Amino acid sequence: MARKNAAVKASLFVTCIIDQFYPDVGESVVRVLRRLGVDLDFPRGQTCCGQPAFNSGFWRDAKPLARRFLAEFQGDRYIVVPSGSCASMLRVFYSELLHDEPELKEKASAMSSRVFELTEFIVDVLGVTDLTPYCSSAEAMDTQSITYHEACHLRRELGVNEQPRMLLASLPGVEVVEMEQAEVCCGFGGTFSVKYPDISGAMLADKVDNVLASGADTLTACDSSCLMQMAGGLEKRGANVRAAHVAQILDAAMRQ
Repeated sequence: MARKNAAVKASLFVTCIIDQFYPDVGESVVRVLRRLGVDLDFPRGQTCCGQPAFNSGFWRDAKPLARRFLAEFQGDRYIVVPSGSCASMLRVFYSELLHDEPELKEKASAMSSRVFELTEFIVDVLGVTDLTPYCSSAEAMDTQSITYHEACHLRRELGVNEQPRMLLASLPGVEVVEMEQAEVCCGFGGTFSVKYPDISGAMLADKVDNVLASGADTLTACDSSCLMQMAGGLEKRGANVRAAHVAQILDAAMRQ
């Protein structure tokens, strides 16, 4: 019998990339968390967390977005984010952004303890490290090999490394194969890919080489922005490798 976590209440911050380009990822996140028994809500007034403006040096433009976020997500619920990049903005960089507004900085610091990236939340908060009880048997699933890309902010700022691998490896019929330099940036970096397209393209080429060398059927990551970059590189190569967010892989396995 699968363990329930009905007492755990959380709010979903869906992120701009998912909202605008990959809404199916957001739907997968909701299904996964609800199957794990989480009491999940979705603050409808949420908008961008302000990271693009913050990273580009437009702090004055980022601050109103931070204020709005703090107002929309006030309370004591956990905040689950299917992106290491956006979770880092909320948990790490809001205090820097709001350094000259003591009251807001205090609110941001208090909120930071409630912010978790999706796989981090499942493992470290719910205490779920094995998803086998939530899935069908391996015999009922097609075996697939999956390679995992470590998004920069996820590992560097949040220290999340093993949690995604742990959950993926627990899925019936899934083989996790490590690619070379999994921890190296894919070259997206938000506005970095726009400002420095040649460097970004070279970094992407190296990443695609490593994905293909792994022999995996599927490429996954915890950030849709990274996957957008890498999926484009794979498509240009004519590679037969599917790119899917970790939430989509967990969702598909748990729906079997």
